[in-house]
Amino acid sequence: MAPFSKAGTALAALREDLAGEVITADDAGYDGARAVFNGMIDRRPAVIAQCESTADVVTAVRFARELDLKVAVRGGGHSVAGMSLNDGGLVVDLRRMHEVTVHPAAKAVHVEGGATMSHLDRACQPYGLATTGGRASTTGVGGFVLGGGSGWLDRKFGLAVDNLLGVDLVTADGEAVTATAEDHPELFWALHGGGGNFGVATSLTLRLHELPAMSMAMLMYAPAYGPEAARRFRDLLDDGPVEAGGGVLYLTAPPEPFVPPHLVGTLLCGVLLTYAGPLEPLRKLAGPLLELPHEVEVVTALPYADLQCMIDDPPGMRNYWSAEYVTGLPDELVEVFCARARTMPVPTGTQHILFPLGGAIADGPSQYPVPYRDSAWAVHPFGIWEDPADDERCIRWVKEVRADVRPWSSGAVYLNFTGDEGAERVAQGMGEENLRRLRAVKRQYDPDNVFRFNHNITPA
Repeated sequence: MAPFSKAGTALAALREDLAGEVITADDAGYDGARAVFNGMIDRRPAVIAQCESTADVVTAVRFARELDLKVAVRGGGHSVAGMSLNDGGLVVDLRRMHEVTVHPAAKAVHVEGGATMSHLDRACQPYGLATTGGRASTTGVGGFVLGGGSGWLDRKFGLAVDNLLGVDLVTADGEAVTATAEDHPELFWALHGGGGNFGVATSLTLRLHELPAMSMAMLMYAPAYGPEAARRFRDLLDDGPVEAGGGVLYLTAPPEPFVPPHLVGTLLCGVLLTYAGPLEPLRKLAGPLLELPHEVEVVTALPYADLQCMIDDPPGMRNYWSAEYVTGLPDELVEVFCARARTMPVPTGTQHILFPLGGAIADGPSQYPVPYRDSAWAVHPFGIWEDPADDERCIRWVKEVRADVRPWSSGAVYLNFTGDEGAERVAQGMGEENLRRLRAVKRQYDPDNVFRFNHNITPA
């Protein structure tokens, strides 16, 4: 931090000027305020500014610039690499800014930068409206959308970023700007996949779609049936309607009422088939999956916001995940994917996941820096565990999954599924040609790379 007298004076002024709360290591709530989703992350920022308004964000950013402090931005705090924290710098904490305003006639929603998926989905549900959200209700909307945004509805409604109508942003100079297709259009383009590189997103406006009904089928199979279940799911999705989505996931059977007690704690292969519509078309579509011998069967209509909570993981667990996006899903790749499940750390919260793309993802706007939209499937090894003694084996397993499927890689990746994996992966997540253009935008709005705790774009 700057010399004590200057820092002390500036900190006192920040406490006075901020409507929200200013927290330092001397405050009782410090450890709770710096805890994030990934329990492996243990960083100690000098100052946490819990902002309540855009004016607070402006004040916090200007404070950091005055003292030459590093700046991290926290929305949901779900970054697996802990990018919403730093050591010795300032954290702009947006969690108090979570208001969601639905405009049903315009089919649009205004979402403050600290809102989570649950805030968004619960606000929209009474109107029978939704937009593509993440696969966990606790994920922050801002980081999710600006990073691209993949979820259960993306085959029907496109990536979350395809539904972005505007962003209110506080830049590195502490200026509030609004980026739309008409105002700051080059910045608006960059925010379609460029993440938090260009400023603090204090609010976003998103397009909504009619979603009067949602349904799903969750089936769990003995691992021996995994390859056939994956092939049947693939065939359903390859030939099926865009309303269908979901994934194949190997997991440790949880202690839930629908799981037979003798299977709890063992490895199972799950298939989640989601359907953006009523139950009967889903039931018909799920026929080939239901015909295969299975241990668990849940087929039901349910509100979309409830579906979003189904695979929520508790905060504070240890996390390491990554992804490979692949060009197709031939039988050989299915076998490789399923074989790797045999070495999966069990029993832990780890999941071995396969998601479909296609539909509105592939048909979406090609001009944005989201090069993975042409991929066919995504392999997402999601390591989550409790015991630090499992760190090495769980991290190694995630890396082994990536190595196994790399021969089928499309060369692109969704960065929200990855941690800090270096500049080459950032290029794969944004595209080499796009990256040159993104660097020019970065140079214009953040030439000093103030916002570097992200999948970072260095100024050109």
